[in-house]
Amino acid sequence: MKILILSCNTGEGHNSCAKALQIAMQRRGINCEIQDTLALVSEGLSQRVGDAYLFSTRGSLFEFVYKFGGFVSSNMDTWQSLVYGANRLYAKKLFDYIKKHHFDIIVCVHLFPAEAITALKRNMQLDIPSYFIMTDYTCIPFLQETDLDYYIIPHEHLIEEFAEKGLPREKIVPIGIPIDEKKFSTRLPKPKARTQIIQSISNSNLHSEGHWYLVMSGSMGFGNVEQLIAQLLQDIRPEDSIICVCGRNESLLHSLQGQFAEQHQLCLLGFTNQVSVLMDAADVVFTKPGGITSTEAIVKNIPLIHTHPIPGLENHNAHFFHQHGMSYFTTDVQHQVAIAKRLCEDTHYRKRMLHNQRANANPHSSDDVINLILDNTPNLQTTNPQ
Repeated sequence: MKILILSCNTGEGHNSCAKALQIAMQRRGINCEIQDTLALVSEGLSQRVGDAYLFSTRGSLFEFVYKFGGFVSSNMDTWQSLVYGANRLYAKKLFDYIKKHHFDIIVCVHLFPAEAITALKRNMQLDIPSYFIMTDYTCIPFLQETDLDYYIIPHEHLIEEFAEKGLPREKIVPIGIPIDEKKFSTRLPKPKARTQIIQSISNSNLHSEGHWYLVMSGSMGFGNVEQLIAQLLQDIRPEDSIICVCGRNESLLHSLQGQFAEQHQLCLLGFTNQVSVLMDAADVVFTKPGGITSTEAIVKNIPLIHTHPIPGLENHNAHFFHQHGMSYFTTDVQHQVAIAKRLCEDTHYRKRMLHNQRANANPHSSDDVINLILDNTPNLQTTNPQ
């Protein structure tokens, strides 16, 4: 049997979740494919939607759209939204793709394909099992108008929110967000991780001793990264180090290289596949409160500071983590650095956050999602595990 994971080109979080689940499935011998849903219509459409999303996050537009969507969604009764109508337009193409490749189970990690799958189910065209995975710590607008078999959410404390928004309680399963378990549920000893990082970076001035501050800017950046780095350089000790990961944001990388060319305590990286090892090597991580990176951090069990969120979903993520003691959230740069230093130096303060992370994280979320699918699909055939 074959499983199709449907994602969308709107930020890397959804795709990271899809890839983590695919890796876990392949490890267990399950035939699985990831598809960018909008690319089935055209690559150009997928790219335009992705570009529009990135543009909207750089100002107040996304916050307005999110709040407006929430208002419309909360006042819906029997009518369907424009979001549903737009995604219904390509449902036939999605149906043809599913039938052509003989998929037996659908997993959606984004609202758009969930809307299209719902349209197919309501038209009696599709009757295979379908699952939705929520990649943020809140219920997104319009999710209640979808009709999938199960809704996998990040935490049991969110059940009431999802049920109050209109999702059938019996379909809500609080498993957690799938992450790459092999990378993030285990840790390298800090000295070994630091040696590995230092050896892998040419011309690195990183000290193997001292505190390491990891700034996860990523491809979308967050707030004023330059201001955070400047504040860290001003406040940390001479033996401490800063690593800033810019992802695929080359303009940010070049800007930081120009501004901080003479700062030997700072190591700037572009895209890297060593995020897991960097977390093992670091003492504290700064990141915007994206659902995936935040979940990876608490599974890795590293002190976490949330910085400027993308207005909307990430505000909810930041507040959820902060309220559960899994991170510290502030947009004040001086306060961010002060808390980071305290997390490095105050053992009791650090241990309390790490305890809260362990109490709320599920390091086996990917396998638990697979177990849910297998339990509800007794005839699912697997190949030889990898």
